[in-house]
Amino acid sequence: MNFIESLEQLHEQYGVVGEASLIKEIDHLSPSYRKVVETSSFCVLSTCGPEGLDCSPRGDDGCVVRIRDDRTLLLPDRRGNNRIDSLRNIVRDPRVALMFMIPGWNNVLRINGAAAISIDPELLASFEREGKSPRSVIVVTIETVYFQCARAIMRAGLWQSDKQVPKADLPSPGTIMQEIKSSFDGKTYDEDWPGRAAKSMW
Repeated sequence: MNFIESLEQLHEQYGVVGEASLIKEIDHLSPSYRKVVETSSFCVLSTCGPEGLDCSPRGDDGCVVRIRDDRTLLLPDRRGNNRIDSLRNIVRDPRVALMFMIPGWNNVLRINGAAAISIDPELLASFEREGKSPRSVIVVTIETVYFQCARAIMRAGLWQSDKQVPKADLPSPGTIMQEIKSSFDGKTYDEDWPGRAAKSMW
């Protein structure tokens, strides 16, 4: 195989960047970008740290982040698996990337910036749901905002109902863990999961 080993080779392979690919990148939320963020209930948070990279799904039943101003986002850390990989990374390296996705919208919105973790009591309380507050809130200072073209989602048919894969065709979480550790009771884990999730959503 032939590998690209320099920026010169890379640029030669791909050519000149089109104007539209450059003008769409700005350092704040424009009115249109704000509308996209306000509509998105799901994003992916990417972080980096000494142990490597982390990519974590984040979701809410409304806007997944709160817009404090055109250059600041607030992302509550809702209940999860307590691995805190993203948070451990942010403490040591503030660089983050967020990818916002909206069902039915073929583009995605990217925001890159610097993050800090707040445990301010009033801020935590402002995100309370069903009597439960997040343990922390990730404060993201925006550095770049841009949308990415629709080709990837169009190729994947991500929002097409006929592309959905039946759950029965994929391994369950319990099956995956029992495959890794044979003594793990995957069947009970899967049976108990809906009840656990309902009690620990927030």
